[in-house]
Amino acid sequence: MPKYIGILTAGGDSPGLNAAIRGVGKAGIDAYDMNIVGFKDGFRGLMENRTIRLDGSVLSGILTVGGTILGTSRDKPHKMVVGHKVMDMTDVIVENYHKNHLDALVCLGGGGTQKNAFRLMQQGLNIITLPKTIDNDVAMTDRTFGFDTALGIATQAIDRLHSTAHSHHRILVVEIMGHNAGWLALGSGIAGGADVILLPEIPYDINKIADAICERSKNGKHFSIVAVSEGAMSTTVAKELKELEELKKVAKNGNEKKKIVEKLMEINVEQSKHTMVVSEKLQKLCSLESRVTILGHLQRGGTPSAADRLLATKLGTACATLINKEHYGVMVADYEDKTKAIPLEDVIGKRKTVPLDHSWIESARLVGTCLGD
Repeated sequence: MPKYIGILTAGGDSPGLNAAIRGVGKAGIDAYDMNIVGFKDGFRGLMENRTIRLDGSVLSGILTVGGTILGTSRDKPHKMVVGHKVMDMTDVIVENYHKNHLDALVCLGGGGTQKNAFRLMQQGLNIITLPKTIDNDVAMTDRTFGFDTALGIATQAIDRLHSTAHSHHRILVVEIMGHNAGWLALGSGIAGGADVILLPEIPYDINKIADAICERSKNGKHFSIVAVSEGAMSTTVAKELKELEELKKVAKNGNEKKKIVEKLMEINVEQSKHTMVVSEKLQKLCSLESRVTILGHLQRGGTPSAADRLLATKLGTACATLINKEHYGVMVADYEDKTKAIPLEDVIGKRKTVPLDHSWIESARLVGTCLGD
């Protein structure tokens, strides 16, 4: 009997999602005679049983298209807003899985999607996931699709900022996505020739950054590009967060924990403005005009790069092969230029951050890039 396969995309959109959908679908249909059903808008579409049949005509022409033809959402099966209430809709999702006679469900997404997929696996569903995010922070895979495209966009932005920075003798501070992992900022900062790169993995001292920029001015270079990862933080904030997390572990009662959580939330709100703060402080310390550019969702949009199309297709077709072999409960990872089925329990609850001894960090330091430490 032909297998019935469901597929959904969850979390933020990312270049390469459609290429991955196409890879799973075309391999499943052409090589393994499967029936492919798409669920619209992530886990919410699965809960509401909103489906689309993914046949050859639907899959045709989507390889180069950005975003996702299925739509996406950040809804979680166990915490979904229904009406005005937050409800656990896991049972409904399990029911719809069986109502559609699915043999397996493929979930395309980042770290949060891996966790949600694992919860459904624990309910007895046959689950396979693919690692998608521009942040490149999903554990146990060398690369996630979406990263290469975003890396190219961020690099082009830094390239374009150079002429304005040079012409106006300014400090240009550019904020780059990446959540709490510095892959995007580090990669694009090196490729774009940024003079300063600030990462979540390396807390920065604003005075050391100012010293590096002032030294450039003394040497006749009256401009600087500062690439800031959205998760970067100062040494002061990093120390405070660490102390609060330790206090949270030993808090004796609910009131103590509540105060600590409130303080953590307050710091997070302040951190959302940290790029502007960096710009303002550097302007005062360096006596150079400073401007901020926040790339935001520009990094997630548009046509996927060739590398992302290749990676998404490779992972998607490998996914169809694993389903044909009835190998479930895994994430299809990119591993040493091949694919590898990683048990979901080995993926969830982890984040792949930039190791401090990574070759990119070493290269950045050797070409004179200031990392703020």
